[in-house]
Amino acid sequence: METTAPVLLIAGCGDVGSHLGERLAAAGWHVHGLRRRVAALPATILPLCGDLESTQCPAGWPSGRIDYLVYSAAASRHDEPGYRAAYVQGLCHVLDWLARHGQKPRRLLFVSSTGVYGQQEGEWVDENSPTEPSGFSGRVLLEAERLALGSGLPASVVRLAGIYGPGREWLLGQVRRGGRIAATPPLYGNRIHRDDAAGLLAFLLEADARGVALADCYLGVDDTPAPLHEVVAWLRGRLGVTEEGTESIGQRAGNKRCSNARARALGWVPRYPDYREGYAALLDTP
Repeated sequence: METTAPVLLIAGCGDVGSHLGERLAAAGWHVHGLRRRVAALPATILPLCGDLESTQCPAGWPSGRIDYLVYSAAASRHDEPGYRAAYVQGLCHVLDWLARHGQKPRRLLFVSSTGVYGQQEGEWVDENSPTEPSGFSGRVLLEAERLALGSGLPASVVRLAGIYGPGREWLLGQVRRGGRIAATPPLYGNRIHRDDAAGLLAFLLEADARGVALADCYLGVDDTPAPLHEVVAWLRGRLGVTEEGTESIGQRAGNKRCSNARARALGWVPRYPDYREGYAALLDTP
């Protein structure tokens, strides 16, 4: 008997996708998670073993309806061909597999990045700001966004900022090693805790399921863009780091301040509104 609960397919069901799937499965959704190594999936997510970069449709592809698709791939190769394979070609493959099975989801969420913005002067940016990335990664993601929005499915792009949380401790490692960062000029960074990234995706899907009209783009960031030197100083205090090394901490993506006003206007509230609360939760976890 076919389920009456919403059916979600998460293509590229990694860390964020798994937490999204767990959250919605707990709310009664029927969740399929597509990834190469399905043994890593939580027990509440139905495993779908497949490779997004292959034209071969996964053997276990669901035969029933699929109400929602979240495309949340991660590039396995960090060069332009690797990005294109993961984000553009992979999305093409999934759209083709849906079409072959006569499945038309009610909405596609494409997980993108605030790296599509090229602003470098600490400007505030939102969903309407110019997207003029300087690197291949942002350009390829923009191409994939256009593919999603032009797919013929109702679609929304979710541009996530730098994700941190359990297992995502790049900056903590830099600070522990005594990494240095100049205070002037201030380099603004944007971030979102892993749980809030999954929470925003779940919030948007549940809103759509209730009949709420969604926009075609949302920024997934916390409430408080902050200069990197401020974040580093606070982390040093929490970690008890007093020695400064010779290694400089590099800024990963531009110098801008991203606004989450559109998502907040819809009713989303981040659990960790700034880096202090998010990193405190991470550092206080045994």
